[in-house]
Amino acid sequence: MSFRCFGTGDPLYEAYHDTEWGVPPATSADERELFERLSLEAFQSGLAWITILRKREAFRAAFAGFDPAVVAGFDAADVQRLMGDAGIVRNRAKIEATIANARALLALHQREEQLAALFEAHRPAARAVRPASFGEVPGSTPESAALAKQLKTLGFRFVGPTTAYAAMQALGYVDDHLAGCLVT
Repeated sequence: MSFRCFGTGDPLYEAYHDTEWGVPPATSADERELFERLSLEAFQSGLAWITILRKREAFRAAFAGFDPAVVAGFDAADVQRLMGDAGIVRNRAKIEATIANARALLALHQREEQLAALFEAHRPAARAVRPASFGEVPGSTPESAALAKQLKTLGFRFVGPTTAYAAMQALGYVDDHLAGCLVT
């Protein structure tokens, strides 16, 4: 019997589960999408993912479509503007981390390195068997801890092992759809 392992009952959440969660970006070079997804996972910290999903379009508008070159240029006035934007999560630490992360991403690119390559370098081995329940899915792994540590050394902020693991799940670097899930 097939089922949706999460999101059933909310069309937005169902679409996210069915078409996006665990699906890699269209191209491995899509650093903008990686930046967006990593940023949204950081904003999700301590909140329900559906909260972020419902605010996603407002986040995109507020953060210039998550164009890292534009976000890296945000200044104190932009932080104040974002703190006043009721359409997003107004958390100063997360807002400032997103700006710092855009700058760190640009610095990474200046060294001719890619965020996608960092994620790929920390991809764990594929599971032999899908988890039977979300109780079998870890909140973090040694790989996500190593990724978070490396990102922090590169100047990224608000990216701990749990946030790194959530990004790895969302971006398809790990597949945590449950056994029997309709997405297989």
